[in-house]
Amino acid sequence: MELEFTGEVWSWRGPSPYHFVTVPDPECEELRAASALVTYGWGMIPAELRIGSTRWTTSLFPKDGGYVVPLKDKVRNAERITVGDTVTISVAVDV
Repeated sequence: MELEFTGEVWSWRGPSPYHFVTVPDPECEELRAASALVTYGWGMIPAELRIGSTRWTTSLFPKDGGYVVPLKDKVRNAERITVGDTVTISVAVDV
């Protein structure tokens, strides 16, 4: 399954600060439909992602009935991404 969407980067300021992009509802519906085939743990979905020319692997986190994409520091630094930026993300999930 391959998806592409655009979203705003936001920061969670917990004990381990991290940056995320929320997956829009239409793409969340597609991910939920495939989740039983690929999920592990508490609903995580392993995926390969791309922003610009930077590719990485991570897992989409379930949040509030949808999913969020965690942005590693190396990805943000490579693509010069900061909080509030709007980014386009390509997601590949091996179903």
